[in-house]
Amino acid sequence: MYRLIIDLDTKKKIPLYKQIYEYIRMEIIEGKLPYKEQLPSTRSLAVQLQVSRSTVDLAYDQLVSEGYIEAKPCKGYFVSQVEELYDGRWKRENKAEEEESPHREEKKFTYDFAPNGIDMSCFPYNVWRKMTNQIMLDHEKELFQMGDPMGDLPLRQTIAKYLHSSRMVNCKAEQIIIGAGNDYLLMLLSKVLGEGQKIAMEDVTYKRAYDVLKSMNHRIFPVEMDKRGMDLSCLEETGAGIAYVMPAHQFPLGIVMPIGRRMELLQWALEKEERYIIEDDYDSEFRYKGKPIPALQAWDQHEKVIYMGTFSKSIAPAIRISYMVLPGRLLLRFKEVCSCYASTVSRIDQRILYDFMQGGHFERHLNKMRKRYKGKHDCFLTALKSFGEKITIWGENAGLHLLIQWKSKEAKEIIKKGEEAMIKLYSVTEAYIGQEKKYENMVIAGYGGLKEEEIVKGIQILKDALAM
Repeated sequence: MYRLIIDLDTKKKIPLYKQIYEYIRMEIIEGKLPYKEQLPSTRSLAVQLQVSRSTVDLAYDQLVSEGYIEAKPCKGYFVSQVEELYDGRWKRENKAEEEESPHREEKKFTYDFAPNGIDMSCFPYNVWRKMTNQIMLDHEKELFQMGDPMGDLPLRQTIAKYLHSSRMVNCKAEQIIIGAGNDYLLMLLSKVLGEGQKIAMEDVTYKRAYDVLKSMNHRIFPVEMDKRGMDLSCLEETGAGIAYVMPAHQFPLGIVMPIGRRMELLQWALEKEERYIIEDDYDSEFRYKGKPIPALQAWDQHEKVIYMGTFSKSIAPAIRISYMVLPGRLLLRFKEVCSCYASTVSRIDQRILYDFMQGGHFERHLNKMRKRYKGKHDCFLTALKSFGEKITIWGENAGLHLLIQWKSKEAKEIIKKGEEAMIKLYSVTEAYIGQEKKYENMVIAGYGGLKEEEIVKGIQILKDALAM
């Protein structure tokens, strides 16, 4: 039921019933009160507005007589369908405003190969719902109190155990900070590191992290990459004290940083006390060939790596729970400058995730999704074979996206032809933060959010659109 917040002015010459009538009428016309929305009863609205019930009755009767609302016996008053009444004057008056609005309805594509797409069809909704209901039934009053700014300790202990067993990350629960997404954690980290840091990022990278760090007044230096990841000689030339990397599966190029380059990067950080490495381990759970590769942090014996991860890919984006592991020295700094910030993740959500992990549901879900995504990954590779030697594929065997490099076409041509055929692909150049564009014939194509049959059909339509 919609709560009406009506500011009645008793000093106006306009009767109170008419003020109520006009307010509700405009709410309906502007779409703020949608079709079939139930209005408060005349008695409850009269009590809320501190007017007589007959005043509200008069307003409702007028709205009913004009067709804005309808009265249903024993049920109450409901908004009528009035869209057609205002196709004329109202829409003409608002046409210019709508055209100037920066919000445009995004074009819907038949097959969207979004790199951030995930498959929610296997999400254990019943388990999650049961846990949520149980927490409410248990009447745990402390969950409605302010918790630890770093996140509830039981969940941090569970995450520490999971990271060690799955990624060989060496940390204690006391080093883990839980936040609502990596964006928030990067902002906290910025406070810890201090303003104006020189931060090196791969010249083609996760643009959102770049935007966040840049908005925090840090100086960002693009660093060239080779087939093993960030070029260390170029990194040295920047004079940066912080290096942001994705060693397990670089986005968007899909490069897996080998052990030799990892050791070189750790040695770089060790050469100066104030140097640190930010390791973004955003989708390391999904690897389809060989054994899982340990995190860079697992090799760090001198506390030089700031490790970041998220449950957005492994569970669901809307969960908005990420975590950051701080080295000891930075942890002390965090407690000095960030203790005033409350945790941005609800304690109820933290408890649900804790129960989900402790009960073994997370591990089972992860195993199921690895198998499912591997099937999509293999299906995608098979479908792309139809292009023959006209393409080269990068970044396979891990993550939820592939890179397709055309030997005789530019990415913008491929993307344009795809859009004309209702196929959405993405350009690598959108991830550039440097000047030189080396991958103008390469597109990013995600498969996580598509069914296998959609992948096959989408690639066939793309091939026909390109006449290949």
